[in-house]
Amino acid sequence: MNKNNTKTDFTILRWAALLEGSSLLLLLFVAMPLKYYAGMAEAVRIIGPLHGVLFLSFIVLLFLHAVKRELGIINTLLGFAASFIPFGTFVFKAKALA
Repeated sequence: MNKNNTKTDFTILRWAALLEGSSLLLLLFVAMPLKYYAGMAEAVRIIGPLHGVLFLSFIVLLFLHAVKRELGIINTLLGFAASFIPFGTFVFKAKALA
């Protein structure tokens, strides 16, 4: 694979990290409070599955990069761990994918 394709692939992974992290923040700080404090469970029913799809997409892309050996095992494990922590994928995107 040439250098240009790798850069494009990492751009896709960066976007996936950004979208996954943003959806987690929306779920935790918008949808959940709306559900429990305003009785609007619809927010979680919409954002929850969206976050699930984005989370799984990020994990699949992360491991595809690991299989292609474009991302080391340490960065792969850090990316996986970061996906469970609010703001984690933002830090991963900034540090490991810079």
